[in-house]
Amino acid sequence: MLRLLQVIVGGQPRVVVWHGEGAGQVVEGVQSTYELAQKAIAAGKGFADYIATLSLGESVDLEKAAAENRIGLPISHPDPAHFIVAGTGLTHLGSADGRDKMHKAAQSAEKPTDSMRMFLMGVEGGKPKAGETGVQPEWFYKGDGTQLKATGEDLVSPSFALDGGEEPELAGIYLVGADGTPYRLGFCLANEFSDHVTEKGNYLWLAHSKLRQASLGPELLVGELPAHVEGTSRVRRGDKVIFEKPFLSGEANMSHTIANLEHHNFKYDLFRRPGDLHVHFFGTATLSFSDNIKTEAGDVFEISAAPFKLTLSNRLAVAAETPVTIKVL
Repeated sequence: MLRLLQVIVGGQPRVVVWHGEGAGQVVEGVQSTYELAQKAIAAGKGFADYIATLSLGESVDLEKAAAENRIGLPISHPDPAHFIVAGTGLTHLGSADGRDKMHKAAQSAEKPTDSMRMFLMGVEGGKPKAGETGVQPEWFYKGDGTQLKATGEDLVSPSFALDGGEEPELAGIYLVGADGTPYRLGFCLANEFSDHVTEKGNYLWLAHSKLRQASLGPELLVGELPAHVEGTSRVRRGDKVIFEKPFLSGEANMSHTIANLEHHNFKYDLFRRPGDLHVHFFGTATLSFSDNIKTEAGDVFEISAAPFKLTLSNRLAVAAETPVTIKVL
């Protein structure tokens, strides 16, 4: 499968095309994945066909580049304010369990929580027939491109956060074309980092809990996603693994189709602004928080899953307290 990466080569950021084995090759004639995608759309070609019209340059050892922290985000926008970061929750089979436990204490045991009701709505109506519209999922906003971190970079939790926990999942990457049409560019491994203690305190604080950084894996996987994706999520503390568990994704393990999630994101006009990039996190059912793990600064999150070849790794850090002063004009 074709993969696109942004790698520092010879001191400069370059686009590298890779087929998952051996060395990658620099794509000549473009300086970023964003530029490559724009040119492919303008030419009316997919990535593979458009890259075939370009020259390929020097070979790049990607394992060495990863070890040297020379691999950046798989795509970025020249103006990060035009890179919209959002996602959907309760989309995976089993994903309601942890959320339901968080919220059940506040409600009658006989009455399903809103989280369970939302999940069951997805099970019943999240995979519509062709030509039909399915039930809308839970949706949340995480910020803009300034929130995104590459593998090897720290995920920085705000000083006021009550928790900084990993969410191992997949994300779709999209570019809105000149005519307002969203183009899916591919898929990435992702860590949709969140504050689960804040969310647990009151589910109406979910929006607050999601306004955190997130990370994207090195590879933009081009083409269709396999129906079954199985990976591993780990949390390391020093030389010990304090959490390790498999996670599942892909439509075979989801209560919604990816097309349904995409429809309910891009049905809003403001998300079809030409030139904007979007990353959409598809959700997960696996959290170390659900296993009573309390993360600490210095812990390292590791997420890996086939067909992706490179691991997404980020260290947890905590920001210094920054006083907020509001002035009146």
